[in-house]
Amino acid sequence: MHQNLKPSFGLIITFVLMISCAQTSKAQGPPRRVLPPIPIKGDTSHNLSRHFIPSSSAKISPGSKGFIQRWNVLEPVKKEIARNNIFTDNYLRTNILADNFSTDFMSIPKKDEKVKIGEQNLKWYALDSKTFNFNLFNFSYDINQPKYGLLFWLVTVIDSPQELQNVRMTAGCNSGGMFWLNGEEVLMLSGDRDMIVDNVSSQRITLKKGRNIIRGAVINGPGMINFCMRFIDEKGNPVTNFSISKD
Repeated sequence: MHQNLKPSFGLIITFVLMISCAQTSKAQGPPRRVLPPIPIKGDTSHNLSRHFIPSSSAKISPGSKGFIQRWNVLEPVKKEIARNNIFTDNYLRTNILADNFSTDFMSIPKKDEKVKIGEQNLKWYALDSKTFNFNLFNFSYDINQPKYGLLFWLVTVIDSPQELQNVRMTAGCNSGGMFWLNGEEVLMLSGDRDMIVDNVSSQRITLKKGRNIIRGAVINGPGMINFCMRFIDEKGNPVTNFSISKD
């Protein structure tokens, strides 16, 4: 018996296709390397007007959500901070107060006023944030200062038409901070935090009738630096019946 050695028609077609694909691949050469997309050119304007408005002499309201958007802010104090998990209560009190611009917690700095902290000569700005929060990372970039390892001092003034009892100051920040009301410490934000609204709340406090001075300090190592602050009543509603001025 003779075996049928004639290849099937299907095998012939498959063989022809394999040769054709190999020749085509050889003709086209190796596959081209996929290049990454060209990055969009970053902003290099260092312009405060992107995120802030210069504070005017006219008073402003806190808005329906109660956030305080007007602050006198000092150019950042440069700090050697490798990581943010070192921000304990004791660390913040020691290191923030060591670089205090004034031991008079009722003092109100003026726009363009200059102070010296250590070997650094720093200038005050008076700004209204265009958003509910005050982004210090943007501020530092806009004035062409370093982005990391910084301490910021902030002061604002609120004028209440009447005494407001049993309110609470609330704040959120990256990464650590402290706030004072009329010279008294009322809020500590220790640890490596994200900027979350009402992240920390004070005990019940009283806003005096007339002028109340708020001082803040926000500190950060690597990463973003940002904060927001407001007052809430006993029901958790934002307090809005006051005005904000820069001096």
